[in-house]
Amino acid sequence: MSLDPGMAADIVSRALRGGADQAEVFFKSYRNVSAEIKDQAVESLSTSFSSGYAVRVIRNNRLGFSFSTEIRDSGEVVMRALEAAGSVDEDPLLTFAQASPASEVLVFDDAVRDVNEDDAIRMAMLVEKAAYETDDRIKRVRKPAASFTVSETVIANSCGVAARYQATSCSAQITAVAESGYENQTGWDFMGSRFLKDVSFEQVGRTAAAAAVRLLGSRKMQGMKTDVILDNAVANDFLGVFASSLSSDAVQKGKSLLADRVGTAIISARLNIIDSGLLPGRLGSKPLDDEGSATQTTPLVHEGVLRSYLFNTYTARKGNAASTGNAVRGSFTALPGVGVTNLFIEPSGAAASIPRDRLFGALGKGLYIVDAMGVHTANPISGDFSIGVSGIWIENGKAAYPVKEAVISGNLLDFFNKVSGVSDDLRFYGALGSPSLIISDVDVSA
Repeated sequence: MSLDPGMAADIVSRALRGGADQAEVFFKSYRNVSAEIKDQAVESLSTSFSSGYAVRVIRNNRLGFSFSTEIRDSGEVVMRALEAAGSVDEDPLLTFAQASPASEVLVFDDAVRDVNEDDAIRMAMLVEKAAYETDDRIKRVRKPAASFTVSETVIANSCGVAARYQATSCSAQITAVAESGYENQTGWDFMGSRFLKDVSFEQVGRTAAAAAVRLLGSRKMQGMKTDVILDNAVANDFLGVFASSLSSDAVQKGKSLLADRVGTAIISARLNIIDSGLLPGRLGSKPLDDEGSATQTTPLVHEGVLRSYLFNTYTARKGNAASTGNAVRGSFTALPGVGVTNLFIEPSGAAASIPRDRLFGALGKGLYIVDAMGVHTANPISGDFSIGVSGIWIENGKAAYPVKEAVISGNLLDFFNKVSGVSDDLRFYGALGSPSLIISDVDVSA
């Protein structure tokens, strides 16, 4: 199924004729080719296509919503949306996005579009092969996979939005298992981009393998308060928890530890946190959000001071602000909420970045954390956490021994406020990006 802007405009007009004060159509389609390998043979292979559209209407300050996968049902979909609007409470803040020029950002790659099943198999095989060739202690791997997607989005509403764009994405991932005697350790890696040239399938295999091997011989450490390095992958996990508090929806519902904190220092002055839908090739980049507002670059935290939250059209109106282009939908079957595009940490002007190969020297002594289990269990309102970690103990600026079964605990804002060093190794995992961070005086128990 395909829906062009003209057809979408016709559905909007039909809704207005039916009694809607405002109307909107959102269409999404996906074509995906993915392969998973086991022992250089195909474990699974799929080529799938899905598409559908949703209609939202506002009638007498009431919201109606309906969706379908069939264009021929559009009349019925409009009718269902109008009927739904009659059974909900009034909300005078309801409105749809106003038309704005789409942002210019590169999100489509012909090379991804042209990937076929044989290509997907070949690239997934590269991931597995590279992991095994990295070290002979890699005895098993799990789910070496490659995935390639082409999507199309159409948005039209009665406020002037009439837009259509295509995007691509590709990714590779694997979990490698290293064994020595009776011990085994795992390592994982992922790489994704909207451009095929930016994903190294071999590097994903090598990185996962190296991550597993470096933890062989792990032992427990003594509990203490010490400085730590959060590897960029682990820092991304913490940023993911922090991201929920930057949502205006969470703030307005009293579910954010950052409520009423705009203009105040919340974390280390060494850090900026930015959301941007305009980064070429990044998986969260797109010209428009899922309501049709142009995406943008939004400085959220500047030198430790909270400057803004993320807004969609509704929360912006409720908060007497402007949309930041952060409306997101999980699918065409869902109403738009608030979410990130590409959310990332960078060193502020108050901090010079540390080259990754000098991080251990900058730490001197402490724990380099390479894996954290259960970061998502951190309390998003209080910010308190206690999680299991593993990593490498550092002495005199050099790796001493791998560490297992340690626990770090604290508070999310205090944690980010103790950042004393920022590396130059910014890396994105999906829509989140962070460099490695040095954090002082962390409680580590064994």
